[in-house]
Amino acid sequence: MTTMTSLTLILALLMFATSGRNGVYSFISLVINFSLLFITVVLIAGGVPAIGVSFFSGICILAITIYMGNSGESETDIAFLATILVMIVMLLLIVPIEHAAQIQGFSNEDSEEIEAFNLAVGVNFEAIMISATVLSTLGAIAEAAIAVSSGLQEIIEQKPEIELSDLRKSGRNIGQQIMGMTFNTLFFGMFGGNLALFILLYKLQASFGYYLNSKIFVGETMLVLYASIAVIMIIWVTSELMVHKLARQRKKNK
Repeated sequence: MTTMTSLTLILALLMFATSGRNGVYSFISLVINFSLLFITVVLIAGGVPAIGVSFFSGICILAITIYMGNSGESETDIAFLATILVMIVMLLLIVPIEHAAQIQGFSNEDSEEIEAFNLAVGVNFEAIMISATVLSTLGAIAEAAIAVSSGLQEIIEQKPEIELSDLRKSGRNIGQQIMGMTFNTLFFGMFGGNLALFILLYKLQASFGYYLNSKIFVGETMLVLYASIAVIMIIWVTSELMVHKLARQRKKNK
């Protein structure tokens, strides 16, 4: 039994022990999402347009993540709609910025590992960079959307007569707690994943300007910024959709 298999089994057992049936559903969704990502890589390598494949895979991953891990139909529908809207907006934002930044492809620090390979692989590295950026933001926005929609739905159930302005304010309060944790998670994840590179550059006495012009550093930093922007947007969109849903229900009841 390999180390990866052992860790996977430990993860499955802990998820089941912690959340029971929901933990099993969450683990199954994780396996399905991993399979979707693998299929996405195969399709892109086969010549299928990377952005289109990533957008379709992103929708599938969001649907599986949100619906398989949560039982409330009302809040999950709102969360899924919010994530789709934010993903479309982020795609419109990412495409021109990535084209202007020109950070696609391999960096100088990767030259030793790839010098024995042929780089003429026949794929658009800019499209791949855009696809990777879009897919990397999905987990953060799905988590934030579910947290906000579930929190507001619980408030609505406990206080059915709550004012719309108060519900919107509650959404902002929930979002503030999410933003702090998410930003720290994204930042430390980026820093930890590139710690060896940072130490190497420090030992080489690289200047701060070298950091700012390094493809790896700029690319990872932009991923964190994209995800942070997406989280802020998803909090606002989810809150507004929940307020709109409550207003429509009250109008229908009257």
